Amino acid sequence: MTLDPIHVEAIARLAGSVAETADDSDHEQFATTVWEGWLDPLVDTRGKRVIEPLGDQQLQCVDIEDIALAERPFPTVHGIDSGTINPTAFKNGLVLDLAHAAMGVEPSQVSTHRKRTIVATAHTNDSTQVADGQWVDYDAGHSRYRLIRAPQVNKYAEAVVHALALYFAEGNHALEHADKVDDLLILDGPLYPKEILTWRDRTPELEELTYEARPKRVLEQYVRLVERFVDRDVPIVGFVKNPSARVITSTIANKELGFEAPWPDDTAFFTRLLERHHQPADAAAARTAENRRTDELTFTSWFVSRGGPDGTMAAAGDALGVDRRLDPELYEVTFCIVYDPRHDICYKLEAPYAVTRDAEVRQRLTTQVLSEVAAERGPPRAVAKADELARISAAEKTSLRRKFESQFGTDQLRTYDSIRWAGEEI
Repeated sequence: MTLDPIHVEAIARLAGSVAETADDSDHEQFATTVWEGWLDPLVDTRGKRVIEPLGDQQLQCVDIEDIALAERPFPTVHGIDSGTINPTAFKNGLVLDLAHAAMGVEPSQVSTHRKRTIVATAHTNDSTQVADGQWVDYDAGHSRYRLIRAPQVNKYAEAVVHALALYFAEGNHALEHADKVDDLLILDGPLYPKEILTWRDRTPELEELTYEARPKRVLEQYVRLVERFVDRDVPIVGFVKNPSARVITSTIANKELGFEAPWPDDTAFFTRLLERHHQPADAAAARTAENRRTDELTFTSWFVSRGGPDGTMAAAGDALGVDRRLDPELYEVTFCIVYDPRHDICYKLEAPYAVTRDAEVRQRLTTQVLSEVAAERGPPRAVAKADELARISAAEKTSLRRKFESQFGTDQLRTYDSIRWAGEEI
């Protein structure tokens, strides 16, 4: 059944009443105030510098056509990604996720594309049911797989198996093939396993879990990866397609200024800051999509981030107890934001301070990413290749789950939604 016109009209009136109470006319000025006056540095209520400029603090823009054709600083780029089947529960009590990691290269290297790492993570309350496995080679030694047991938790089993499988596969694959990267490695996602680092802010049970062997080991892989690339003097960065940090907005909300940040997260703040419009004849149309300028990419200078999950890898953070072999400051997360007006979205580029402390390297990284985003209308090509190689299709997920059911001698634990969205009849 579809909505009748009378219902559509009622919904439109409802939206109008929301619009009357959601006045954002001063948000642009507020964003400018935050940018110009509060980020150099942004200090939380404990006096900790959570955001700090790295070099000169600037908002910049480049012509899309010009930067797309610009000479790129890095001759070859490797990207890495990990795809999963998504957490799946079975009637025998198992909760399992499987991750498949691959590395994409631009220009293409078929031998590198062939290599894969597969990790299955299983959670069960029966300690005798699942045990950690060893690495097993397959495909004539080009690839390998492994089963690991997730730590026991009373809740959040699905989140735990997903994060551990995803990051263990990606981090291990990156470490295994790090020496093949000569110029630049781009992770499809954040620099560190941020999903695991956010556990500390959820519940006491998950916070305690981050210090157990398996989550700590996952973070250690990324720490060793950073060290490997610093030792080899090869840049490593993370390209975050859907940034969701709230370091700036949450810190502003706690500054007791008499009002809260009007944006749900930092991405909304940077979008407001970086979006540009033509000068309209009618002021009411100033910030409409039709009036948005789409001929330039806009972007920020680089910042150091020590708030939220990034605080774990700050110099004063504990890195979950992982031994850091370099100066702790060199592991700190630095970032810049790139806004693409053609899609009205922000991307976040992350790199360790060990890489971005050099202004020339920052410039080269920024130029490379701007050129690729402009030309590809999306992520850098090596990242897109890695995403395509690592992705597990819907049909493949269904097939794999059926194989698990056969191997486990049990059925997947289904819900009504699994039937509804699969288009099956009850």
